[in-house]
Amino acid sequence: MDKHKFIQDNFGISANTLQIVDEAEKTIKEQFNYIDNICEINQLKVMKAFADNRVSDSHFVPTTGYGYDDIGRDTLDRVYADIMGAEDALVRHNFISGTHTISTALFAVLRPNDILISITGKPYDTLEEVIGIEGEAGNGSLKDFGVKYKEIPLTENGQPNLELIKSELTLSKVKAVTIQRSKGYGWRPTYSAKEIGDLIKFVKEISPETICIVDNCYGEFVETEEPAIYGADLIAGSLIKNPGGGLAPTGGYIAGRKKYVELCAYRLTSVGIGKEAGASLGFNRQLYQGLFMAPHTVAQALKAAALCSAVFEKLGFEVDPKPDEIRHDIIQSIKFGSAEKVIAFCEGIQKGAPVDSFVTPEPWDMPGYSSQVIMAAGAFNQGASIELSADAPIKPPYIAYMQGGLTYESAKLGIMVAAEKLLGGI
Repeated sequence: MDKHKFIQDNFGISANTLQIVDEAEKTIKEQFNYIDNICEINQLKVMKAFADNRVSDSHFVPTTGYGYDDIGRDTLDRVYADIMGAEDALVRHNFISGTHTISTALFAVLRPNDILISITGKPYDTLEEVIGIEGEAGNGSLKDFGVKYKEIPLTENGQPNLELIKSELTLSKVKAVTIQRSKGYGWRPTYSAKEIGDLIKFVKEISPETICIVDNCYGEFVETEEPAIYGADLIAGSLIKNPGGGLAPTGGYIAGRKKYVELCAYRLTSVGIGKEAGASLGFNRQLYQGLFMAPHTVAQALKAAALCSAVFEKLGFEVDPKPDEIRHDIIQSIKFGSAEKVIAFCEGIQKGAPVDSFVTPEPWDMPGYSSQVIMAAGAFNQGASIELSADAPIKPPYIAYMQGGLTYESAKLGIMVAAEKLLGGI
């Protein structure tokens, strides 16, 4: 069977679009080799952590009620800690999102009159109300509890402003700094684990007691090392992103120094209880299996991102990262310059999804965001960013952010449909 004829007959993709995608794919073969090598190393790391912690079928047995002595839950914490290079970890289905895990970490370590500084510019939109720089007073933000917040803008080239960071750390007793690994809804580089480590070292040399908290969302398993190895006190992420491997139905993780992870557990459950309780309710099997699949699934998403970059660069759009750049997260940004083109791109990604391909996404007032957002997501797990999705705030300069793809082949179809829609004049 001829592949191109099948695609043309069944998905309405033109010969012109197919040629552009084929040419783009040929230019990124070296990237694919690099991604495969990272994937193999990470898969071996996961295998070693499973073996070292003697993971067995008994760890998948559900617990109910208080969940005391849940060996599957406790062992999963140790497996995550080993993989992340951390002293301890807290992995729970109770975490509903990356925002929830980061919020838990912030509330866990900060107290009234403490100073929190974001040293990588504006935090992700959904954290603004958590901090208290947006939203109504009295809702329970950090600001309501007397935590003082400062924000250090990035330099013109998207890097942390070391001069301003040093000034703030020197002038004030800063309890914690936050570092956002991924770009979020921004147009700046995603930072590697090593770059984050250098930034943490810079902070600690000036203020050794300052707690360094890393938003690690979208970055897990993209490299062979995570920020905890480089001295992050806490890192946090969502299981419906990279580390859940597309199988975890919900959940999140926090990893880092043991004393801070314990405080996070106190915040999630109750002071004095912490990690000792919490029924797994049968989720363990999916969380373990998702973690096992994560290196491979992330590699598929990275290949899809590289293809998306190559295709839309060929179509004349500005892309970040470039097709041949080494990646530090799974997100691909495309600057379209108009709301019409952003919407068309997201509609195309939706039509290439395995679930709800017949749905047409529209911009809407999404909770936690300051402008309307359009989201294309045909996922088996609602909101799962490791599955093929695309989203964009409807505001200048009209950038769309694509991420995920459980398989490269399915994500490739979504990219082809989106390209076809743009080439067809919208």
